[in-house]
Amino acid sequence: MEKNTQFVGQSFAFLDAVELAGRAAELNRPVLVIGERGTGKELIAERLHHLSPRWGEPLIVMNCAALPETLIEAELFGHEQGAFTGANRARPGRFEEADGGTLFLDELGTLSMAAQERLLRVVEYGEVTRIGASKPKRVDVRIVAATNDDLPAAADAGRFRPDLLDRLSFEVITLPPLRAREGDVAVLADHFGRRMAAEIDWPQWPGFDAATMAEMEGYGWPGNVRELRNVVERAVYRWNTPNRPISAITFDPFASPWKPRALMPTPAAPCDGPVAAPTATAPVIAALEEISDLRAAVDAHEAGIIRAALDRYRYNQRATAKGLGLTYDQLRHCMKKHGLGVG
Repeated sequence: MEKNTQFVGQSFAFLDAVELAGRAAELNRPVLVIGERGTGKELIAERLHHLSPRWGEPLIVMNCAALPETLIEAELFGHEQGAFTGANRARPGRFEEADGGTLFLDELGTLSMAAQERLLRVVEYGEVTRIGASKPKRVDVRIVAATNDDLPAAADAGRFRPDLLDRLSFEVITLPPLRAREGDVAVLADHFGRRMAAEIDWPQWPGFDAATMAEMEGYGWPGNVRELRNVVERAVYRWNTPNRPISAITFDPFASPWKPRALMPTPAAPCDGPVAAPTATAPVIAALEEISDLRAAVDAHEAGIIRAALDRYRYNQRATAKGLGLTYDQLRHCMKKHGLGVG
């Protein structure tokens, strides 16, 4: 988790989430932080800890997806010497390390059902039992958990314990994706650009020119703030004339005419099995003799073309519009008409 970071943004959706985190910080209750990758879930966890009465105690971070399932329980709850092969000495788990403070469980949705069951006991009784131990230990830990998974849906599907979800969701803070944060792309780009310019000792910050900023504002940012930071910092360090506004950015650093081609799967024989359904990005034209509603068929075909183009241009709306021979406003109108995620 990055240190010495700050919240940057001015959109109402973003500020509402930050304010909610500040209010929830004061209470000794678990909090769930929901959001896409790169939206700042770690920063919210830091805010919840540092604004709480536990601010002087440890903030322990554990990424539940970073360890194999066989080690998760030992990492969370600790183990005694000889509890399993390789346990040459006793070791406290993350709960004991966080005693008195906050434990941040990132990627909560990846926990196994067995680990969820033991986590539920800690939440209910405030006790942890090391693997191989016979007696539990009392711990005083506030849990902040984060995920980009739909936990209620996972609970309905039997992949997450509903009782644990109930215990952990005293407060749920859902972070908006960058594409929903009106005006924040420009603010964040300026912030990250100035920091990078200072890092490489530019005498001044020239900013981005209008066309480049419009290109960034029209992009979909699937990686959210983390992706924006990479794009901005890469543009600054590659720019050779710091006395002129930056007018070149690269969204996909892997884009190259010399990049290796992915191996294509061998096509199945016609009788090997059922034909896979077409992907959502591939426009499909129904057989002409099967069309009974011309307008609906034309609309479906138009939506398929736009969806495929958006995917091809990585949801850069201005590039998509240019690739389709449309103006930016015309593309936005079509996206809104077909419900394709205009924010």
